[in-house]
Amino acid sequence: MNNNVNTAELDPRFRFIDHDDIESERIVAPRYSYWKSVFRVFFRKKVNIFMIVLFVLILIASFIFPLFMPYVAEENIMDSKTLNKSPSQAIDYMLEKAEAEAAANGTKLTAMQKAQITFKYALGTGAQGNSIMYNLFSASRISILLAVICAAINMTVGVIIGAIWGYSKKFDAVMLVIYNILANVPYILMISVLVYVIGSGFWSFVFALTVTGWLWIAYFLRTQVMIIRDREYSLASRCLGTPIPRVISKNILPFMTSVIVTLLATELPSYISMEVFLSYIGIGLSASVPSLGRMINSGQSGFLTMPWMFWPPVIIASAITIILYVLGQNLADASDPRTHM
Repeated sequence: MNNNVNTAELDPRFRFIDHDDIESERIVAPRYSYWKSVFRVFFRKKVNIFMIVLFVLILIASFIFPLFMPYVAEENIMDSKTLNKSPSQAIDYMLEKAEAEAAANGTKLTAMQKAQITFKYALGTGAQGNSIMYNLFSASRISILLAVICAAINMTVGVIIGAIWGYSKKFDAVMLVIYNILANVPYILMISVLVYVIGSGFWSFVFALTVTGWLWIAYFLRTQVMIIRDREYSLASRCLGTPIPRVISKNILPFMTSVIVTLLATELPSYISMEVFLSYIGIGLSASVPSLGRMINSGQSGFLTMPWMFWPPVIIASAITIILYVLGQNLADASDPRTHM
């Protein structure tokens, strides 16, 4: 085509363009982010948003409220009239008692003080005259902290040991002997013995749950690593002289993201269930540490005559367990690359 031709005389649907080699090599597609894609898939389900909001409310009640409304188990233990009161009886008695004390001091209860007393005893009182509402907040905090700490320790150790276990054949031979010995000892029995030996405090209980809790996670991941360790890209990295830790961290573990998240989804609620069960049968946390299991144990003898002592901790323990499991499973599904390719 003659470049001297006036472009105005050409069809307006056509125009001359400049060719730029650099511009032609530029990628105009948006930058891909794996985790942004994961969370986009995750938040697409409305049930996840509902579960997150519910869990945030439980966290606020468990960690924020106790800062302003501390729980004191022996607060009313000297007043026998406060023991085992139903919600309506506890509110009426505590308001009457507070008004009498205020009148003796020449003052009156404010609307804010009345609202605080009503909220404090909205679930009644326990066997020591303690506020079940405040006890529930403190017990939920302990159970959530226990689950998070144990899951963090067991998952971290389990993932690291499992990756090395599945990659190194020499390490595999040693770990299989250890696993075969410990796997034949019932987990509940091992925890019970450790609690009896080292005590039933919070950190003692954490130690009992984590001293061997990582082993089963590591064994499961060992099998998964063995499946993918000899794939072409891993063999190519080894032939190029890539260090083994880098091969594990860059080639193997990222491929197992959804598997690790699935494990975490089952681990978190399992520790709450374990704490509730062991405290319920009397070998969990000590009596000085408020826990959902101990609350259930205290209220189970009168769950028909005094349901306000039994059902609140049961409902909260069930809610926390279900929320963590559902969120974990849905996050595991969203982190599967096949769901957002």
